[in-house]
Amino acid sequence: MKKGILIVLLLIAGCKYYSFTGASIPEGVETVQVNFFVNNAANEVGSVFEPGLDRDFTNAIQEMLLNQTNLELTNLNGHLIYEGEIAEYRVSPMTATANEKAAQNRLTMSVNLRFFNTLNGDDDFEKRFSFFYDFDATAQLQSIQAEAHEVLFERITQDIFNESLAKW
Repeated sequence: MKKGILIVLLLIAGCKYYSFTGASIPEGVETVQVNFFVNNAANEVGSVFEPGLDRDFTNAIQEMLLNQTNLELTNLNGHLIYEGEIAEYRVSPMTATANEKAAQNRLTMSVNLRFFNTLNGDDDFEKRFSFFYDFDATAQLQSIQAEAHEVLFERITQDIFNESLAKW
């Protein structure tokens, strides 16, 4: 009986540094800071500026980290720091009909991320993350945008999580 209680206590104590989402929180890390992701997409040829995209994406990263870790969100001096910019937001034709008109479009979003672990600089990295959402060419971007952003944000933030905390 005592042996079983000891095992349970050890498992619970281990959850401080490992979550059920696959995150491996480094020892001593308690806070996370997500700086505002500026929308620089208009600087990329063929890319467009989407108002509010920067705010929505920054919020998506914060929510993902709060939902998948036990870290406390802070505005200053975080143990882990996420920052970067939205580098691309573009709609491109993907497939054509027999009349040489677009049958399907692709919305692509790319984010440049800089990740810092203030307690262990060996974990720091900078990387570009991208994903896309395909939609019917007859649809207007505004009509599919909410669903597209949900898919894009979920995939990109999960890729960021996996690279920074799950080490996959």
